Amino acid sequence: MQLTAENTAIVLDSTADFPEAQERFANWRIVPLYVRFGDESFRDYVELGPAEFYTRLRSATELPTAYEELAAYEHIYSLQLSSKLSGTFGSARTAAEELGGDRVRVVDTETASAAVAMLALAIERRIEGGTTDEEIQELIERYKRENGLLFTVDTLEFLAKGGRIGRAKAMAGQLLNIKPILTISDGEVLPVKRVRGNQKAMQEFVRDFTEGTVDNPGLRVGIAHADAPERAEALRKMVRAERPHAQIEIVTTLGAVVGTHAGPGTVGFFWFFDP
Repeated sequence: MQLTAENTAIVLDSTADFPEAQERFANWRIVPLYVRFGDESFRDYVELGPAEFYTRLRSATELPTAYEELAAYEHIYSLQLSSKLSGTFGSARTAAEELGGDRVRVVDTETASAAVAMLALAIERRIEGGTTDEEIQELIERYKRENGLLFTVDTLEFLAKGGRIGRAKAMAGQLLNIKPILTISDGEVLPVKRVRGNQKAMQEFVRDFTEGTVDNPGLRVGIAHADAPERAEALRKMVRAERPHAQIEIVTTLGAVVGTHAGPGTVGFFWFFDP
């Protein structure tokens, strides 16, 4: 079957951190996840924007929680946050099975945030020109193998609150100004290296990015930050200096769901070669 932008929709949840997607593409839909502070519940990006969220998060004694609602669509690719990081993939698959048939293709992207949005953009480029389901599946598998992703957190406090690391380790890391360089591989968050200070972290970003890429218009880049626009801007300037022909596809703020575990000050960097 020939897939086009007229007969194929793309659905993301709000963890893709691409709130303007529906304004750019008529065939895209964003399903907001929910974030709960105490007894109050908010739809991510809709009722609780990033600025207000990070203001609340800094003073919260307990982390907010999230849950997902997925509406039914016809003939869609539903791209989900890694199933190893969230239950949204299982929820989306259950909803698709209730529809029956093969109208909904639920994809475990094995990644998060702007990396999900970048895969969606690559799919959109193909369906705008006409493509097939087989070509899209090949793209998805190549994306999982080849995309680059690095991020670092400003403080280990929120990883500790979320149970990702012990509190003693978090306290020691903060005293020593340790900045973990992290990635997502096979759907899991994994450590790459530990450095001291934001400057060293940036140096690691530059090294990995330049060693793994060439300067070409097909190089696609995404940047995401958690209430740290100056760090995002530093990454944008680095890309322009090191890979001037690359296309920066998205610069976005991490929403409430992903930002809950990463915390304010986090910055993420994503790249994929797709001519």
